[in-house]
Amino acid sequence: MSYLNLDKEKINATAKELNVLLADYHLYYQKLRNFHWNIVGRNFFDLHEKFEEMYDDAKLKVDEIAERILTLRFQPVSNYTDYLEMSNLKESPSRTDDTKMVKILLEDHGKILNQMRAVIDKAEKAGDEGTIDMVGGYIGDIEKISWMLDAWSMKASDNHPKA
Repeated sequence: MSYLNLDKEKINATAKELNVLLADYHLYYQKLRNFHWNIVGRNFFDLHEKFEEMYDDAKLKVDEIAERILTLRFQPVSNYTDYLEMSNLKESPSRTDDTKMVKILLEDHGKILNQMRAVIDKAEKAGDEGTIDMVGGYIGDIEKISWMLDAWSMKASDNHPKA
């Protein structure tokens, strides 16, 4: 750990929270693939394309999170049994209607955001600016896509916000 000038004991807590985030992102990625493959109906074109964009982004983040854990000199979790056990997310059925898919993703975004905040909390205590910077950018990304999905769901349900 000497090359990062971080306390190994303090950074251990960050690595643990990053592994939970890694598990969350693996389940999130697979859920997006599931929804991408199984979307049907009048919103097919909008959501099929959006889910692909989202899973491409999630795939990159999976790799970045794992590499950050390795940079901190810890081992990233790398099997689905552990992911299913550790993750804050749950699997979703393949047969889910389009508006329910978006609702599920928005709920998952809330859980992922909470986990990101837990990572940042531990990273702050360890003085780990690299992790804080990486995850801080992720927070902005997921907040933006959440806003977009929420706006889409208002359109889909003909439920417009009052000014």
